[in-house]
Amino acid sequence: MNKAGQADRHDKTRRRGHRLRIGSRSIPLPASPVLRMVIGIVLILAGLVGFLPVIGFWMIPLGLIVLSIDLPWARRGRRRLSVWFRRRFSRQAPPETPGESQTNLRDGGDSP
Repeated sequence: MNKAGQADRHDKTRRRGHRLRIGSRSIPLPASPVLRMVIGIVLILAGLVGFLPVIGFWMIPLGLIVLSIDLPWARRGRRRLSVWFRRRFSRQAPPETPGESQTNLRDGGDSP
């Protein structure tokens, strides 16, 4: 590839900005960190008056997620919550107690 082609590809990725992914949905966010921080703060402040119609308490966590892109303390909290959520609600079977499955296999699976 030539230098011009590499520069074009780099500019396209820079212009895209960040995307907020919640479940299977993806929401584009502005590329400017200042604008993202303003959006996050506005969402949190609007969430504080969540008793009003349309504006709800759901805006507080959404604002923290937007802020977590640029603020390390919010990013750490989001990551910890994400890891906890995946561990807690994973679709894997619960771990067996040590030695339990080996005993069942040796005995033919009939006895505990």
